Amino acid sequence: MYVCLCNAVTDSQIRQAVHAGASRMCDLRRELGVASDCGKCACMANQVRKDAQAELMVCSVARTAA
Repeated sequence: MYVCLCNAVTDSQIRQAVHAGASRMCDLRRELGVASDCGKCACMANQVRKDAQAELMVCSVARTAA
């Protein structure tokens, strides 16, 4: 789904960026242009970022427990 219409950024692209190391909104803004124009996508982009980080934490815990 498109999160940032101004820069045609999808939730998948945000997740990929987080998995590649983007941990803050400023990282997403620099790498993808999220929330750099009108800013209406900032809340949704931030939520996708947080969800992706939580997914990484779950995967990391699961790997260390195995």
